Amino acid sequence: MEIHILNGDALKEQFPPSISGEIIVMRECLVDGQPRGDSLEQLLDNRMEFFAKIYGVTAEDYRRKTIPEIERIRRIPATARVNLWFEDDLFCQVNLWFTSFLLSEFTQVADVRLVRPEGPIQYGFGGMDQPALIKAYESAQTIDGDELEQMTRLWQCYQRGEHATMTGIAARYQARLPFLVEAVKAERERYPEDDRPGRPQRTIRALMEELGSEQFGPVFRAFHERESIYGYGDLQVRRLFDAVKAGRS
Repeated sequence: MEIHILNGDALKEQFPPSISGEIIVMRECLVDGQPRGDSLEQLLDNRMEFFAKIYGVTAEDYRRKTIPEIERIRRIPATARVNLWFEDDLFCQVNLWFTSFLLSEFTQVADVRLVRPEGPIQYGFGGMDQPALIKAYESAQTIDGDELEQMTRLWQCYQRGEHATMTGIAARYQARLPFLVEAVKAERERYPEDDRPGRPQRTIRALMEELGSEQFGPVFRAFHERESIYGYGDLQVRRLFDAVKAGRS
């Protein structure tokens, strides 16, 4: 049995039909909002509350679209081969770490592979045609039990904000998992330090000045190009943009 866990519905829409297997979609953006919870159930309750408060997503929608896919991951049989289709940006990486946690904590799966996109980080799988996606699948990297455990630890440290431990894990596994270093660095730099705003806020402020504009569209496009490591969509950048703009007025 072969299973493909995709980070979002966009990849599902372009997924090559010649690649057989069951598709599960991770419909979360754990890089945004509260990741805390003493149990999976509490985490999901916190996420429902966050989406309702910030984005107007109802609990019913979250229960209907997101939770069933998470439950499907928890029920993956031990004999399955699991292909993790995740990009290198922080948005995807946090979801990958969470998915690794689900596999480690709730399944006995041993055959795990990581499928990563080729080309510039800002394009990801979205910049690949079907032959390129097939090639990426055929070139998937085997993830052994220790590596899966370390990505699980990254999720747990991410929940607790333990950036020093995350940096150490990324450094120790740089040879096999080189993409972790930049993702963890981007995570660490998201937060204010010594009265300086976090890196995304500083970049947005700098772009407003460089472009001579407080219009969201131009700033969003420039942010996406300059800070593609974050993988933020328009909703995440809009929240940051509005906060920076309010601070300038």
